[in-house]
This record gives sequence, C-alpha cells and structure tokens, in this order.
Amino acid sequence: MADVSDPALVEAYKDVRSDATPTNWVLCGYPGPNSNKIVVVRKSEGPYEELLAELKEDQCLYAFARFITGDAESKRAKFVFISWVGERVSPIKRAKVSVHKPALQGVFANFALAVHGTTTDDLEESKVRTQLIKAGGANYSGNVANSGL
Repeated sequence: MADVSDPALVEAYKDVRSDATPTNWVLCGYPGPNSNKIVVVRKSEGPYEELLAELKEDQCLYAFARFITGDAESKRAKFVFISWVGERVSPIKRAKVSVHKPALQGVFANFALAVHGTTTDDLEESKVRTQLIKAGGANYSGNVANSGL
C-alpha cells in the first residue's frame, strides 16, 4: 500500500489548483528505491516542458499539472494527473505504480484527465492538451490553438 500521508502532498495539490498562486505543476516520487512513501519532489511555476525535463528513464514519478484552455473570452484551468514509469524501470517497480497510483489520485482528487507515460513523447504537451480538450466535452476555443500552460 502506498503511503500518501505527507501533508506536503495536499499543500502542493492545493497550490497548483489555486488561482491565487502561480504554481503550474507538482512532481512526486519516492524518497528511496524500496520506499512506499510518496513525497513531493518539486513544484514549479515553470512551463510544462520543464516538468517533462524532470522525468528520468529509471524512475517512477507522478505529477499534477495545470493547463489553461479556452479562448480569449473564456479561459479555464484544467488539471491533469500524470503517472510516469521510465523505460529502464524494473517490472516489479512498474507493477508498484499500478497499485500506488490510485492512492495518490485520492489525494489529487479533482482532475479532468489522467495520462500515463513511459517516454516524454507519450506526454508531449500538444498530445496532452488535445486529450484534455476532448475530455472536457464542449470546446469553446474558437479553433485557435492555445500555447503554454
């Protein structure tokens, strides 16, 4: 069972969701190779590409990110839960993510889309944004592509 008791997880989640703070994403992981405890690794005001740069081939990580969707007249924050299992992660650790992910999703409870990646190509911003817009139902973007977070 995953240990998601660290209060910093809830604080980081609230920080990303808050319109009053500039935090765009939080990255979570394990403090040691055999740990079941999930902790905040980093949170940032930086762009989504910065988050992708943090994902390593030999790690299991989780992220919660803010995306801005809509058009000039109607912008909305949408949130994405990301699970990451790098290509060099062992099968046992890969399996651990499938068991631990629901526990963290219980903490990061409100998101429009959950995505999983094993390469950064899987999580490319344009792909995630397209999935996010489709998941949201009505699309009021006026056929104008949004850039950035």
